[in-house]
Amino acid sequence: MRVSLPICFTALVAILVVAFASVAYAAPDGWKDDFDAAVKEAKESGKHVLVDFTGSDWCGWCIRLTDEVFSKSAFKEFAKDKLILVKVDFPRGKEVPAEVMERNRELAQKYGVRGFPTIVLLDPEGEEVARTGYRRGGAEAYVKHLEDLLASN
Repeated sequence: MRVSLPICFTALVAILVVAFASVAYAAPDGWKDDFDAAVKEAKESGKHVLVDFTGSDWCGWCIRLTDEVFSKSAFKEFAKDKLILVKVDFPRGKEVPAEVMERNRELAQKYGVRGFPTIVLLDPEGEEVARTGYRRGGAEAYVKHLEDLLASN
């Protein structure tokens, strides 16, 4: 005997699939994927913007930077008070909305990104003040590096 699923259960499953797909692309831990909104927020708050150009699911140095720095409390505490975080991602194994990928390509071209990870620091007005990438030493050393970059500008 074949049992058919009620329509409302099928609709619920469809909604959950869409919700989980959206969450899979959502930026974790306060990272934004809307560059323009982040720059606007920086202007309003007076914070700098840290833009992470990354290949989050295939770039080894990008993954290490996230694991060793961005996921650590030392970086999160520093960023919470000082930075607006933006992830400009070029993944290979997950779907990204076409308009987001197009905007990411435009930003990579605008900032002359040639490799990943590239970290671009912008002042509260959206002007580039420094750039860096992966550095050994963990979160505390990276925070010190960022503080030095921001202090020199």
